[in-house]
Amino acid sequence: MFLKTKENGNLIKIVDVEDLFNPIKNEVTGRDQEGQEEQQAVSYAKEKLLFPSGEDLPRCWKDENYTTS
Repeated sequence: MFLKTKENGNLIKIVDVEDLFNPIKNEVTGRDQEGQEEQQAVSYAKEKLLFPSGEDLPRCWKDENYTTS
């Protein structure tokens, strides 16, 4: 899955999608897609990531206290 950073719009390939869906995890591991060679995997704060369309990540992915009721 690809997301982009709020800071500069770079595409990030998420290494472990399960961490992205887990609201207890505040960070996910990803690889910046800038350049021709694969970059080192680093941690990104979920709060600083967006979908490529520009939409924020769902709150239920980021807030462990989120409830639908």
